[in-house]
Amino acid sequence: MQAFTSDHFVLPLPPGHRFPMSKYALLRDAVAETLPQIRLREAPPATEGELALAHEPGYIDAVLQGWLSPAQQREIGFPWSQRMAERACRSVGASIAAARVALSEGVAANLAGGTHHASAAKGSGYCVFNDVAVAARLMQAEWHRHHRSLLRVLVIDLDVHQGNGTAEIFADDPTVFTFSMHGARNFPFRKVPSDLDVDLLDGCDDTAYLAALARGLDTVWQRLQHTPPGLVFYLAGADPHEGDRLGRLKVSAAGLAQRDRLVLDALRERGLPVALSMAGGYGHDIAVTVALQRHTLALASESWKAWQASSGRRQPLAAADGTIA
Repeated sequence: MQAFTSDHFVLPLPPGHRFPMSKYALLRDAVAETLPQIRLREAPPATEGELALAHEPGYIDAVLQGWLSPAQQREIGFPWSQRMAERACRSVGASIAAARVALSEGVAANLAGGTHHASAAKGSGYCVFNDVAVAARLMQAEWHRHHRSLLRVLVIDLDVHQGNGTAEIFADDPTVFTFSMHGARNFPFRKVPSDLDVDLLDGCDDTAYLAALARGLDTVWQRLQHTPPGLVFYLAGADPHEGDRLGRLKVSAAGLAQRDRLVLDALRERGLPVALSMAGGYGHDIAVTVALQRHTLALASESWKAWQASSGRRQPLAAADGTIA
C-alpha cells in the first residue's frame, strides 16, 4: 500500500503551542519501522491551479505570498511563514496523490491531511487549505477527461470535530456527499450542515459510538443507492479517543480499531476505492496518538491486500506509481 508524507516541512511554532507538529515524523518513523508493507513516498506540492478548484484565488495568494492578516493567522492557529505555506501545499498534494493511487489500487493514505475546517475563502482550526475538497474536485476533473463520465465522491469524516469547511465547499454540489460524525458541543461551535451529520454527546463510549456509526453508514448507503460514489475520502481522526486533550469522547483504542474495520470493510464490500487522511489527534501522550494512527494504517494495508486479491476493482484512473494512466 502506498502512503504519502509531508512531515519534512515542519512549522516554526512558538513554545507551548498545542498543535502536535512532532506526531507526523513520529508516525512516519513508526510506519517505516513496523509496517514494511506500506511504501512511504514524499508528497509533491499542490499547484495554485489545483488549489483554485476549491479555494478563492485571493485567499490562495494571501497564503502563498504572506498576505494573511493577523486575524486570519489567529483563526488558522499558525503564524505565517514560507514553511507554513509549503506545508499546506504538500498536505494537499499528499491527498491528491493518495486519491490517484486509490482509484487504481483500492486503498492509499495521506499520513497527514484531513484539514476539514478550511473553507473556500479562509482557513481555520489548524487548517490552511482543504486537502479533501481539492483532491475530490481534481479527481472528478481527471476522471471526466479520461473516461467522459461523472465521478461521484463520498466523504466519511470521523474526526471528532465537524467538517464545516468541507460541508461549506460542497454545500450546493450534488456530486459530493459529505458525512460527518462528531462531538455535538465541540469545535466548531457554529456548524455548517453536511449532507449527513451525526452529533455525539460528550463522554460517548464505544457502544454508543459504534452504534451511531453503523446507523450513519446505513443512512449513507440508503441515500446513495441510486447515485453510488466512485471514490471515498475517509478522515480517520484519532481524536475521538478517550485520551485526547480536545476530543471530549470516551472511545477506546479497541473502539477506534472497530470503527476503522467497519468503514474499510463496508467500502471494500461495495468496491469503493478509499483515500485515507489521518486528520486530528491531540493526545495527552503523543505516543498514544501515533500508535492509534499507526494501527489505522495497518488496518488500511490489510484492506489494500484484500483489494489486490479481488477481481472486482473499478477501471483505474492512475497507474500504480500515481501517474495518470
